[in-house]
Amino acid sequence: MKETNQVANMALLTDLYELTMAACYYEYSMFEPATFSLFIRQYPRSRRYFVSAGLADVLSYLENFRFSAEDLEYLEKTEIFKPGFLAYLEKLRFTGDVYALPEGRLFFINEPLLEVTAPLIEAQIIETYLINALNFQSMIATKASRCVRAAWPRKLVDFSLRRTQGTDAGLKVARASFIGGFLGTSNVLAGKVYGIPIFGTMAHSFILSFEKEIEAFRAFAQTFPENTTLLVDTYDTLSGTVKAVEVAREMQQRGENFKGVRLDSGDIALLSQKVRDILKGSGFQEATIFASGGFDEYKIQNVLAQGGDIDSLGVGTKMGVSADAPYFDMAYKLVKYADRPVMKLSPGKKTLVGDKQVFRFRGSGGKLKRDVIGLRDDEMERGKPLLLKVMEKGKVMIELPLLTEIQKAFFGEFAQLDDKYKTLESRASKYSVQLSPRLKRLQAQVVRELKDRELGDKDETI
Repeated sequence: MKETNQVANMALLTDLYELTMAACYYEYSMFEPATFSLFIRQYPRSRRYFVSAGLADVLSYLENFRFSAEDLEYLEKTEIFKPGFLAYLEKLRFTGDVYALPEGRLFFINEPLLEVTAPLIEAQIIETYLINALNFQSMIATKASRCVRAAWPRKLVDFSLRRTQGTDAGLKVARASFIGGFLGTSNVLAGKVYGIPIFGTMAHSFILSFEKEIEAFRAFAQTFPENTTLLVDTYDTLSGTVKAVEVAREMQQRGENFKGVRLDSGDIALLSQKVRDILKGSGFQEATIFASGGFDEYKIQNVLAQGGDIDSLGVGTKMGVSADAPYFDMAYKLVKYADRPVMKLSPGKKTLVGDKQVFRFRGSGGKLKRDVIGLRDDEMERGKPLLLKVMEKGKVMIELPLLTEIQKAFFGEFAQLDDKYKTLESRASKYSVQLSPRLKRLQAQVVRELKDRELGDKDETI
């Protein structure tokens, strides 16, 4: 199934200063082409890579960008903008070009995830939405990939919907976590919208609504004989498992296949071992143990290190809000205007000038070796350019891949990243990202020119 990506008209989903800057550009007839670069400045704690996600929404947003009559009526009521600028907005469409990293690919700090070239007003107004879409989904895809690595080869399911920050976030988490390697989601709407496999069994309220635990188990088995996974920890996990085995034998006599049990509380590592012993001792060696309850990559790693005997897991809140790193330091900065390279000199926030490309070099066996950020027209022998031209003159140029294809691309690339960059430790190695000689020279030239013009040749930190 092909996912649905059309984004409703969201021209007003922007910060006010985008519009005030645009009004000033309009007033001064600043309509020349501008290039903006979107990138992440630094790694959050213990992360050394990112997974790209959110491009499909960005392309849909740009292709459908327009201010409706209702939008313009609202802006007029604010009494902030002049009639001439509002008339200009009425006909405004995105007409620019976009180079971007495809979804499901790895990238690193300071590398452009996306670059936009368009008339200045168009390129400026879209800033807020682009950061919002790419920051959130890349953040979740990265968090999900870390959970997948910690659990491998066990399968993971997104259980985060009820605690994500809003309904849209719930949908995007399901999509981004699938890109990052999850098997599926509990989110039924996400299953419909994106074609993601859906999973789920029962809550404790289901067990409590029956007079006896075993009656609840029997009722579920009768209703879903092909998908019977029983939640066994409502009263006592081991006692619940014994009852689940009794229901499993009844199903066996009816020619039905008992699937397994779910653990949601307590010492999961120890309980899973004891539950496995009960299942095996009862002749249900193939029954699965599914675990949930506060899991993220750290808890997964700890439980498995303690000998947890688990086949698959539901991962919820901590993944769905990326609890240990709930935002990325993502920026969208002007790097060229009217054929003039521009940059910030702010301490710790220098930008890389000009239209750029990222080149990836691989070592033996296809392993990721290093990346080089260069100018768009640089040529790098054996370096593969990563940014693709995905939009030209406001029209999408590529056929968007299926979500399963994006996930496959992620798995393929992730397998080629050395484990020293995937560790959960805060002192993990940093992947090599360098600047091309031509970009270095242009950077130095622009710095000199800026210091002469803006600082009177004073030190740039003044």
